[in-house]
Amino acid sequence: MRDPDKMPAHEDWLPDFPGSVDLDTVRTEHELLHVMRRCTGKFGFSHFLIARLPENELQRFSERLTVSNWPAELVRRYDALGLFHESRLVADASVTKRPVYGDGRLFACAADDDPRNGEAAALFESLGLEASLAFLLHSTQGEPYILVFSGRREPLARPDLAELYFISVQLFECLEKAFTLGLEPREKLSGREAECLRWAAAGKSSEEIAIILGISVYTVSSYFKSAARKLQAVNRMQAIACALRLKLI
Repeated sequence: MRDPDKMPAHEDWLPDFPGSVDLDTVRTEHELLHVMRRCTGKFGFSHFLIARLPENELQRFSERLTVSNWPAELVRRYDALGLFHESRLVADASVTKRPVYGDGRLFACAADDDPRNGEAAALFESLGLEASLAFLLHSTQGEPYILVFSGRREPLARPDLAELYFISVQLFECLEKAFTLGLEPREKLSGREAECLRWAAAGKSSEEIAIILGISVYTVSSYFKSAARKLQAVNRMQAIACALRLKLI
């Protein structure tokens, strides 16, 4: 990604950010997550994610996920369904620059007769992701990303929709800046930390990783905590996403 600090600014058409947040001070993914939580709540949503659009069916959802506040169990179960690359969300967002709306079926397969669709819709609705709004965004190098806000609410009115779109552009620019400033972790991951993240990315639980590596579950948990600290991540899923992006696992 090109350095966003070197990009021309057009502050005259950008709306004020909610809560008078100074986005110029946002430098890390941790800070960005905090701001995104505030923005998500302001517009009546409960969950958010930013993910790269899949390039092929072999790329798992967890490998495309960049930042989110989704519960780890939701990420794991959705990843196991293998639906992201052929979801209605990806299909619709890939062919329009307009906002994409949908209910729990938005994350299901675009083919209505897919047997996994019922399970996917029930999964999202059970966790309160009953309605979603998605924007297609591009990095300065043209890589397609999708930003999704989900929760229980009616579609936004046009003025709120326009405001949220421009705020999303600002948030994505902050994410690019965080990528640029955080290309390397401050400390190197140990071999065990990398192994735990690698097995977790493959869908293994802490108990399964403990058996595979011949260590206790407590020790596995400590490796996750130290890896997250080194990667400046707030949880296991974000640490996995960061390690994958940096090609550390």
